[in-house]
Amino acid sequence: MMEQYICNSCGKKHDITPYRWKCECGGVLDIAKSTPKIDVTSWSHYPNSIWRYFETMPFAKDSKTWTSVTMGEGQTPLIVLDPQEPNTYVKVDYMMPTLSFKDRGAAVLMTKAKDLGVSKVIADSSGNAGTSVAAYAARCHIACDIYLSDETSPKKIAQIKAHGATIKQIHGTREEIAAAAQKAVEEEKVFYASHVYNPYFYEGTKTYAYEIYEHLEDAPDALIIPVGNGTLVLGAYYGFKELFENGLIEKMPKIIAIQAANCAPLVKAYKNGETVAEPVTNTGTLAEGISIAAPARSKQILEAVRQTNGEFIEIEENEILSARAKLSDKGFYVEVTTAANYAGYLKYQKAPEEKIIIPLCGAGIKSK
Repeated sequence: MMEQYICNSCGKKHDITPYRWKCECGGVLDIAKSTPKIDVTSWSHYPNSIWRYFETMPFAKDSKTWTSVTMGEGQTPLIVLDPQEPNTYVKVDYMMPTLSFKDRGAAVLMTKAKDLGVSKVIADSSGNAGTSVAAYAARCHIACDIYLSDETSPKKIAQIKAHGATIKQIHGTREEIAAAAQKAVEEEKVFYASHVYNPYFYEGTKTYAYEIYEHLEDAPDALIIPVGNGTLVLGAYYGFKELFENGLIEKMPKIIAIQAANCAPLVKAYKNGETVAEPVTNTGTLAEGISIAAPARSKQILEAVRQTNGEFIEIEENEILSARAKLSDKGFYVEVTTAANYAGYLKYQKAPEEKIIIPLCGAGIKSK
């Protein structure tokens, strides 16, 4: 049976083609699939990377495309943050080919693009996803345009340029940048390599959960995750849900989602009991990676947090800078968005003996 997308809003199914990225109703797409059967014994048959979990991904079982795309992404260290807090771990997800966790999703998404015979991709990003897509597009010998804000960190811009991608800098909000990219996708009839809209990206970020499970041989009690478009929140949720439905873990970890107070549409929706977040005005935050005023998958993000009995925490700008300095004192030099995540952990009212995982999403060298 041919793989299909299914609209998260109206339920309509669509064949997977290089040019389909949303439903006619405007809804976001998921992959129409049942929960994969997890065979833990198969993992050792694959390299020590995200591709250990290849058989849980919606690819043809005999597909070898990934072998020419991978750069060894994944299997990042899980480390006790401080001996004084032995149940709090950091997962050092900036130890990736392009120095951010986005490589999990980009590797899988660009593998799918190569399978589909795509010759060019367009993506929009606050920086890290653009870098990842550019790097993996280069691996696939696929032309790539990346749409970015004209205020994006110069270090991220330099990274993207190094991979041969064409940069389109836009003066405007994150939403206006996405709209410009989407307009170009429609005009040029090319593949939209969106870490927000394309559900294959989440097949990559779900490996975050699988790796934690392998390390702990169980699920943690809580995950502290920064959220803008929800790339890691949803990936972690889907991954642990698959583990839970296969009977490998007995409970779902709580998802504690962190937003910057200056751009917190999901916090507002959560507090008001809403199922979809209304757009807000972004008043400016140092945490550029989560400065998303109108997250396209807000319904799914809110569901993931609520269904795991999680919560949202909002962070002020001064708390972000303080948290970054504190992480540096512990030996971890992270970019600002990751510091917002750690600031959220510092505000979280954890229970005694609660086992908590904090992702270090991006390396400090990428920030302004």
